[in-house]
Amino acid sequence: MGEETLSATEAIDFSLLALFLRATLTVKVVILILMVSSVWSWSIIIQKFIDFGKAKQKNRFFQDAFWSGEPLDELFEQLGSGTQGDSERIFVAGMSEWRQSHRKDGGLIAGAQARMDRAMNVALSRASDKLTSGLYVLATVGSVAPFVGLFGTVWGIKNSFEQIALQQSTNLAVVAPGIAEALLATALGLVAAIPAVIFYNKLSGDADKIIAEQEGFADEFSMILSRELDRLET
Repeated sequence: MGEETLSATEAIDFSLLALFLRATLTVKVVILILMVSSVWSWSIIIQKFIDFGKAKQKNRFFQDAFWSGEPLDELFEQLGSGTQGDSERIFVAGMSEWRQSHRKDGGLIAGAQARMDRAMNVALSRASDKLTSGLYVLATVGSVAPFVGLFGTVWGIKNSFEQIALQQSTNLAVVAPGIAEALLATALGLVAAIPAVIFYNKLSGDADKIIAEQEGFADEFSMILSRELDRLET
């Protein structure tokens, strides 16, 4: 009996495709959801690494130009509407408000400093939102995927017990395929969740560093404008 059971078990195809095709509709839906979630997570991870690399490069390039000693008015004229990096957009937002705060007689409209800070904060907020967009998907996949996989496993095991009851047999050839299909859902849940959690933590830290650098630049630029305002008002 043992040799017959072993032979029957060996004859069953346990490849991933075969396990998927033998699974019930509910387990198939769970597997497809987890596969799509995994692909979606990896697409976000790769895109974010590319975006963060470009953001760091553009910010570094612009801030080198900003601190090179070139007059800010000339730098603003060079940029115009062709801004690319987030630091550039913060700079343009502040300089645009600075120019609009001058009256025709050369004086300043009251509240110029507050408006410039507000304009730069809006640009900074947009840059922050762009950097962190998509990271919440990784957090969601990392926290939910294991439970989705567990649901598929529980459902698959339930069907395995139903097959045991219908066939009145606890033969390994009867039990093994259903259990294998059920455990596949849990495995895919972990495959989707583990990279999502790891890279969410990594990318969140990188985003915080870039945002902190941009906030530092905005504060320094605000102080430069504040000194210039004080000079004009005296």
